[in-house]
Amino acid sequence: MTTEVNETESKAQNRQWPVTLGVNICRLVLAVTFIFSGFVKAVDPLGMQYKLHDYAVAMSLDRWVPNWATLAAAVLLGLFEFSIGIYLLFAIRRKRTALLTAIFMAIMTLLTVWIAIANPVSDCGCFGDAIVLTNEQTLLKNIVLMAAAAVVLIWPLRMPRLISKSNQWIVRNYAGLFILIVSTISLYDLPMFDFRPYHIGANLRKGMEIPNGAEEPEFSTTFIMQKDGVQKEFTLDNYPDSTWTFVDSHTVQTKEGYVPPIHDFSMTPIGTDQDITSEVLNRKGYTFLLISPYLEQADDSNFGDINQIYEYAQDWHIPFYCLTASLKKGIDKWIDMTGADYIFCNTDATTLKTIVRSNPGLLLIKDGVVINKWSHNRLPQTSQLTLAPEKSTFGHITDPGVAKKLLKLLLWFVLPLSLLTFADRLWAWSKWIREKEKSNSNKIFSILKTKKKMRKKIVAGNWKMNLNLQEGVALAKEINEALAAEKPNCDVIICTPFIHLASVAKELDQNVVALGAENCADKAKGAYTGEVSAEMVKSTGAQYVILGHSERRQYYGETAEILKEKVDLALANGLKILFCCGETLEERKAEKQNEVVKAELAGSVFHLDAEAWKNIVIAYEPIWAIGTGMTATSDQAEEMLAYIRSIVAEKYGQEAAEETSILYGGSCKASNAPELFSKPDIDGGLIGGASLKCADFKGIIDAWKK
Repeated sequence: MTTEVNETESKAQNRQWPVTLGVNICRLVLAVTFIFSGFVKAVDPLGMQYKLHDYAVAMSLDRWVPNWATLAAAVLLGLFEFSIGIYLLFAIRRKRTALLTAIFMAIMTLLTVWIAIANPVSDCGCFGDAIVLTNEQTLLKNIVLMAAAAVVLIWPLRMPRLISKSNQWIVRNYAGLFILIVSTISLYDLPMFDFRPYHIGANLRKGMEIPNGAEEPEFSTTFIMQKDGVQKEFTLDNYPDSTWTFVDSHTVQTKEGYVPPIHDFSMTPIGTDQDITSEVLNRKGYTFLLISPYLEQADDSNFGDINQIYEYAQDWHIPFYCLTASLKKGIDKWIDMTGADYIFCNTDATTLKTIVRSNPGLLLIKDGVVINKWSHNRLPQTSQLTLAPEKSTFGHITDPGVAKKLLKLLLWFVLPLSLLTFADRLWAWSKWIREKEKSNSNKIFSILKTKKKMRKKIVAGNWKMNLNLQEGVALAKEINEALAAEKPNCDVIICTPFIHLASVAKELDQNVVALGAENCADKAKGAYTGEVSAEMVKSTGAQYVILGHSERRQYYGETAEILKEKVDLALANGLKILFCCGETLEERKAEKQNEVVKAELAGSVFHLDAEAWKNIVIAYEPIWAIGTGMTATSDQAEEMLAYIRSIVAEKYGQEAAEETSILYGGSCKASNAPELFSKPDIDGGLIGGASLKCADFKGIIDAWKK
């Protein structure tokens, strides 16, 4: 029989490993994608804010959504995606994480379907500027990720944890704190990683070149202008007179072709039609470019530093331009406020937002190459403005490069998490070793112990649907007082209807009499009228719950799968389980009792690991002996309990089997309890009707003294 069982389990494992492998491949794909997506958003929250603003414009919501809201949404989106990725990678809160991932991907997939059809934006912004996808590519990507999320949602517990449950809070908090710090630094300074064509070291002239023979694309620009409170759209062909006020502009590509990385950079001094872009980029030497998409929205707290840099530029004969999309009114306001005396040039607002993630920001170029970039919070200070730029630190490219930045990221985030994971696994392994050593050291002693001494002796009462609240409280009090006065030789449990639990708990000394419930729901919480969850049971003070009783199986259609869910929820909420199994009279006559009992255990509790199994007490109740007055003979009961112990040994090992308490239930009373309890494999009883009177119940408990 052992060989057959082992072969069955081996086949089951062979069937399961492809599912487990598939789940974990999907988990890693999702984790890597979410971590990368969240990180690139965190290093460039302003870029994500601009993208969210584009969505708001496409949905005609831009008037109703303030800038602070889109910025907050950008930061929170990066935090959410990065955290979900880390949770998936480390298998933290597996069920909840799988559900959130599936919901998020469902929403994103629906959104990208709309984007692919309506084409409101050219790039979804999923990966910032690091990876630019077309709308069709984004939709395909999300469909694949949605499928992966569905797989993980179906089998979340197939994801093995990389860190102990007790230490998961460290990973959760550290990941969240890390990504918030990255976002804060990027907002205050500039993005840690710059994926845009205006990054330090970029040759702006080369970035604008179109290879020989390449077909040029065509673009169409729409200008939104306002007059007398009325907004209207214009093109270059019908651009209005100066009585109209500029509001915004949108440029769309109308013809495919080679698009250079930099295709919309231009400089036109205000009040002129002269394009000086080539002149500036072809100039030998340094040039300062002050960047402000809209001067009306620019931070003016550091204008003194800007003026100081302008004076430095004059001293060393370095051109200084301010590039902005603001009109004369906005420029004049800035001049009045700051005393600015530099040249203002008109440049597309989107381009300016792309050049530097700061308003205002400062660019230093030399021979058309970006030498340095600053946010308005980190401008060069007086001590740095004493030498010529070629002799100063900021006059040379000092950006550490991607490799050094990745190394810093490794040392700051990846390495601590790796060390934590290693330490956690080492601790878990050492704990296993200690327990193993302890087990080995007690081996001789264990051999000398009898089976009865190794296992708890238990008498449990099941009141079923009997006794009103007052009667139940009175009986519990009577039992507690009787056993407190004369300490029993076994553990005693009373399992009451739900309405009794909280009241009875107040009357019991649970060191003398433990409290249990007769059932719990197969759902954690929600709209399930009339159900009582495992969490609710635990909150009353109960320590145990009866699951799998034949009356629940027969009258309420509880299946093995339903019971499996109940078992998992009960254990998750710290309850110990009295799990019932047994055969009908017809099954006994057909000699199928072993097959039936094994199937009931395999379907509902044999999925547990060895640690969880320690919280299981088995109660064998032949259905034909429950409430019928019929009782299995002591030999019949012993035979079945010995068989149950053997299949527990096959599943969890001999030691675990010898430590598992197995009870007999079925018309057990004071008269037959001594004979039943004398058998080596019977560790007590689950008592029905005889538990409703203190004297009868105590008579069964006293059988352990005989």
